[in-house]
Amino acid sequence: MNSKFIPSWKTLHRAWSDWRKSEELPKFSPELPDKESTRIETLMAECLAARHGVVSARQHAATLGEVYLTLNGTGRKRFLEILAKRFSADHDLVRETSRKLADSPDDEAFNRQLLALREVLAPPRQQLLQQFNALPQGVKFLIDMRHELLRFMADTPELKGLDYDLKQLLATWFDVGFLRLERITWQSPAALLEKLMDYEAVHAINSWRELHHRLESDRHCYAFFHPVLPDEPLIFVEVALVQGLAGSIQILLDEEEPEVDPAEADTAIFYSISNAQAGLRGISFGPFLIKKVVASLSAELPDLKTFSTLSPIPGFRAWLEKKLAAGQIDSFAELLATAAERLGVEANLAAVIDNPVWPTHEEVCELLREPLLILCARYLHERRERDQIPLDPVARFHLGNGSRIERINWLGDTSPKGMRESCGLMVNYRYRLDEIEKNIEAYATAKQIAAASRIRNLLRDEEEKGLLSGLKRLWSTNRENQPTE
Repeated sequence: MNSKFIPSWKTLHRAWSDWRKSEELPKFSPELPDKESTRIETLMAECLAARHGVVSARQHAATLGEVYLTLNGTGRKRFLEILAKRFSADHDLVRETSRKLADSPDDEAFNRQLLALREVLAPPRQQLLQQFNALPQGVKFLIDMRHELLRFMADTPELKGLDYDLKQLLATWFDVGFLRLERITWQSPAALLEKLMDYEAVHAINSWRELHHRLESDRHCYAFFHPVLPDEPLIFVEVALVQGLAGSIQILLDEEEPEVDPAEADTAIFYSISNAQAGLRGISFGPFLIKKVVASLSAELPDLKTFSTLSPIPGFRAWLEKKLAAGQIDSFAELLATAAERLGVEANLAAVIDNPVWPTHEEVCELLREPLLILCARYLHERRERDQIPLDPVARFHLGNGSRIERINWLGDTSPKGMRESCGLMVNYRYRLDEIEKNIEAYATAKQIAAASRIRNLLRDEEEKGLLSGLKRLWSTNRENQPTE
């Protein structure tokens, strides 16, 4: 387990010992074997019983939480499985109450049974989880517990119900209206700077020197805090002040590049937005998150005219590989074969894109540039079947916050991560101040994807003649232009 995600046992022991009245902590094996499951169930039941009131329940919650932290990964997973299976809603009682609701003879009886159904639908584990809210660092403990739960769910779908309960509980505590925006500078507390380095999820900060570069005069960094976690940042937003729309993360982060005078900058580039609390994944902080940062920047630097991101496209390559495997873009496969021949590698996407030579190979770049841009534009408009929202998670975030897809940048990120995720492409999402609220409304009500004309032009071949025919035409043109051996 990564220690930065779960508070140390010693920290919580100090915080919770008063609640437990210094009683000795029950001993459990780190793996929580089956023979000890009855004992852990008893602890959970005692927490729910609250025979002596709220204080007693929270004392039991503190004990239960400390026991959880003494377990290893296997033990914690079993702990959560017990909580999920043994303390879910009573299925028979739900069925019986539902039948009574359906058979209600009048409105009064219907309303009475409706209240009864709501009560029995709430699983007992919800009450247990709520006991942590009043404990010191209890909310942080639940956030980090959910982070582990999300990882365990990959091979244990039975935990989905528990995750739903925990997610709904956390969502009630984290309202965007309570978020506090704070600018981070080189003079900020060292502990906060260390968290910025630890939680940076988009472009790693590998040294204090790199961190200092990101906090220079032409760089702004912001953190969002919530009253329930006053010392724990929820989100970090990193901004570069530049002239014109930035299209390369290598140039943007290059320490040798000259600084831009903030007073002369006309563009603010949001190049990294990192969630500092993995356990809050999927919990929306509202569609006006970026607008808060834009308002702060505008107040300080009124000459800024353009607000845009330089964002990764994390699922593009995986989507592309899936389309190739399904034979849905055979014309692009032919282009890849030609590119592979020029590079002297196998005729597949991995062999071409993972070859370090190709970004500097003029013929290969000319061959792949426009087809990859067209395919990326299509990917950014691809929707999930279950809810019709964009497939790409970064697109979902920015479109939901009121931006539009402005530009796709060729070789915007040539790092191994950039190649692995997006074949080196990056995208600008632009926040036009006069369109943010309109875009938020259109996205929320109709899942409308706002895009600049240059993006719509990339899709024109597909809309009018089909993407494959457009790529075939491009391939034929490129093939004719290739020099003969």
